[in-house]
Parts: sequence; C-alpha cells; structure tokens
Amino acid sequence: MRFEMVFALSRHRLVVARALLVFAMLLWATVPGPAAAQDTAFRQAVAEAASDDADIAAFYKANGYRGIWTARGEDRQRRAALLKALAGVDAHGLPAARYDLPGLQARMQTARTPRELGLLDVEMSRIFLQYARDVQTGLLVPSRIDSAIVRSIPYRDRTSYLTNLTKSSVKGFFRALPPQTREYTALMKEKLRLERLLAAGGWGPAGPSETLKPGASGPQVVALRDRLVRMGYMGRSAAPTYDAALQSAVQAFQAAHGLAQDGVAGPGTLTEINTPVATRLQSVIVAMERERWVNRDRGDRHVEVNLTDFSAKIIDGGKTTFETRSVIGHRASDRQSPEFSDVMEFMVINPSWYVPRSIATKEYLPELKANPNAVSHLEITDRNGRRIDRSAVDFTQFTARTFPFSMREPPNQGNALGLVKFMFPNKYNIYLHDTPAKSLFGREVRAYSHGCIRLADPFDFAYALLAKQTSDPEGFFQSKLATGREQQVNLETPVPVHIIYRTAFVDGKGRPQFRRDIYGRDGKIWDALAKSGVALRAVQG
Repeated sequence: MRFEMVFALSRHRLVVARALLVFAMLLWATVPGPAAAQDTAFRQAVAEAASDDADIAAFYKANGYRGIWTARGEDRQRRAALLKALAGVDAHGLPAARYDLPGLQARMQTARTPRELGLLDVEMSRIFLQYARDVQTGLLVPSRIDSAIVRSIPYRDRTSYLTNLTKSSVKGFFRALPPQTREYTALMKEKLRLERLLAAGGWGPAGPSETLKPGASGPQVVALRDRLVRMGYMGRSAAPTYDAALQSAVQAFQAAHGLAQDGVAGPGTLTEINTPVATRLQSVIVAMERERWVNRDRGDRHVEVNLTDFSAKIIDGGKTTFETRSVIGHRASDRQSPEFSDVMEFMVINPSWYVPRSIATKEYLPELKANPNAVSHLEITDRNGRRIDRSAVDFTQFTARTFPFSMREPPNQGNALGLVKFMFPNKYNIYLHDTPAKSLFGREVRAYSHGCIRLADPFDFAYALLAKQTSDPEGFFQSKLATGREQQVNLETPVPVHIIYRTAFVDGKGRPQFRRDIYGRDGKIWDALAKSGVALRAVQG
C-alpha cells in the first residue's frame, strides 16, 4: 500500500461515498418551480450566509454568488476531495472535531431546497478555508504560545484559497496544501510508526534507573538490553553483561538523542531511554505544527540553527554542506534565544562589541557603582561617541533608566564576540558569532549566552559562506583578520537564516532524532494543541 493511502478514507470511506451518492440524488431533484426562481433563491441564500465573513463574501460576490461545491460536474470532484481531506486530518495531527465531518455529511444528505443548498455551499467553503489554513500554516498562533516565538507565519490570503481552488486541478490543489518538504513527510511517517507502537504497548517495561557502565552485569543490564532491542538499537541477545554490543547500542541511542556518546547509561541517558512512546509522539506532532509555521521557500542556500540541537548548519539544495556546534541563550526567560527567520547580509571581521543596554545597566552598572575602574576592558562613551574619563563620573547617581552612557569592547582576541560575527540585522539584536569561551562547546547542554548564537567553528563557517564569491575564501578571510581592524565583508548573495526549535526531526539519512525541550516551549505548544482537540491515537497494524 502506498504511503498516501494510509491516510485515505479508512474509517470514513463507506460513509463518505454514501453521503456523496445521496447528495447527488437529492440535488435539485425535489425542487419545484422554474429554474430561474431556484437560481435566485440559491444565490440569495449564498449572499446571506456569506455576509458575516468578509473574505467569503468577497469571493462569492466576485463569483456572482454561484456555488462551487453543490452542483454537478467539477463541484462533485471538489466535494469528494474535501471529504477525503477532512477524513484524513488526523494524519496531520489536526483535530477532527474542528471540521465536524459527520455534521457536514448529515447536512449533505438532507439539503433539498435551493436555499438549503446555498447555505450548505457557504458552510463547505468555511470548513474548507479552516482546513486549508490549518494544514498549510498551522493551527496555532506561535506568539500567543510563547513570546520568544517571534516567527512571521506565511499566511495566504483566504480569498485566494477559494479562487485558486476553482482554477486548479482539484486533486493537485489539495495535495499541495500541506508542507511539501522532506521533513514534513518524514514526520508523518514517524507519527504513524509511533502510533503503531503505542497500539502495541510501546517499548514495554521501562529500562534501568541506576547508572550502568561497560563491564556491568545482572538484571539491570538485561533490562537495559531489552529496552534497546525493543527500540531498534540492537539485535536480540540474551547476554547478561554490558558488553561491546550493548555499549555500541547505547552510543547509537545517545547520538539519536543529542547526548554525549560515552557509551555509559548515566542519568541523562536513562531519562531519555525511559521516555514513553506517547511523549515522543507528542514531540512529533508538535514538530509537524512547527513545520507548518515555516511553510515557505527557505532558500536554495540557507542557514539553519536548531536551538534544541545546539547546532548551526549551512544547507545547499536540501543537503547539509557545513555543520558546527553552537551555544544558545541561557534558560533564564530574559536570555532565551528567540525563533525567527531573517537574511544574513554581511560578516564583520575583528568586530567591536557594542554592549546591549540591558547588559550594561543590569550587569555592569552595579559593578561600576562599586568600583569605577571595573570592567576596564570596556570603553565607556557619551551620546556623541566620545570616550569618558571614568574617574570624573559618579556612577552611583545613575539607575538602569537614567544611565546615559554606552559601552564598547574594541577588537581583540578576548572580545566577547571573538574575531568574527555574522549579521542578519533584526530588532532582537540576535546574530551568530565567534567566542573566546571555547570550553563550553564540549558540554552536552550548551545554553549560556545572552541570546545570540555562538559558533564552535566560526572561521570554517565564514569560509563556507565566502566560497560562493571568492576562489580563496580562507586566504581572503585571513588577510582581513591579519589587519586587526574592524572590517565589514558583504555577502554578494544574502543568505536566509532560520532559527528553529525542534525536539523531533529527521537526520540526513531519514532517521528520527529527538532532543530535550530545553526552554519548555514544545510542552506549551502540545498543551495548546491538546486544548484545541488534538489527541494521541493508537493505530493497529
């Protein structure tokens, strides 16, 4: 069976087919009177029903108040396609009750008069618009879930959905509504796999609760081995010891969950191993919703920063061509890295660090009050950019609101931005940059910055970006760096940057990957989805 057929009309095929047949038989069949009177009654009903929705009203007005769902011919294809789509909403992690397919089928079976058919036509358009927007750009409004999800959603004009539907191949139009990305398709497959696992009882009994290392033996090792066998990380085995095969399986699991691959089943690894199928399924459904939020052309070449994965990638033609570890914003609410998309326009080699006012007033002003010579590596300047004499200023007279100065760290090896920063100007003052704090990249959880994204390999990242515009990117970069002076290098072709947050995704080989919900955002999204009617289901077979 093809993958698409999994989500067809499995539970509704017979009911839908019967509804379509009855509806076709009833259509206009019992309507007395001249055709003109029937047509007028139909159009009046359409105009009345559409009047409380400006977009629907505008469409029907432009359409001469003619129906697009309830007549014969092509309308029949649209009806069938809509019913099929509504029967399969669960495959997309959407709540079936939101579209009330049974109620729509009942109305289709009983609509007889021109007025009833006109009202039904508009109702079908309402349901269609709700479904189209939900499956294409998401059920939720991200910023209402978490203020740090500042992503601009690519909403389409509602009227255009109806207009394009009437001008397009019906099957092709409906097929193109969900995200067409490889990621979305893979998430749908993973959702189905986890639903089948859920129906089969999940991964069975939980694994061990105490740290296990290679060489250990006993019942806890057997429990760990059994759990990893059921999860598909190793073949069946009855060995009671923590041998090389088990160590390799633990490392494979750790790699798939963003953990340090030390082969030791420590507290962090065991927490992830014992996470139930239902929780992983929630993560996948949330990831599908997030994928709908970025349902737009992301650029043939673009940069992707996945906050939960602590990684930054350059992607060319759908393939990752460069990847490096990253440090992201601290978990504290005022330091978390936001989610948004923008366009990288240039890099600055040997950058100065212009201290954000929030850091200057919250962190450095208290130090200056205690000691005017504190943070001596920073220049303090007035509103005109003139460097001030610290000894001539009484910093104790200022508050965070009245502090009149700016602070700057000149280019140097210890600069907070390191030796290069990558700019995609935005109102959040977020960018990618180097850092002198290299030791942080060796940690499993890397949430330490004030919100910007620090890169483990910034020079190589720069070379990869510059390779598109110079034959010797390394030589070019190093020549600029050697001057010691701050220099801006524009990208001849600006590169889109997408800062995302995915606790469930697939790697380059299509293998499922899971990460911790570092900021708790996915938990909030799942709660909102559940409140809207999304529920986990178990699928047999």
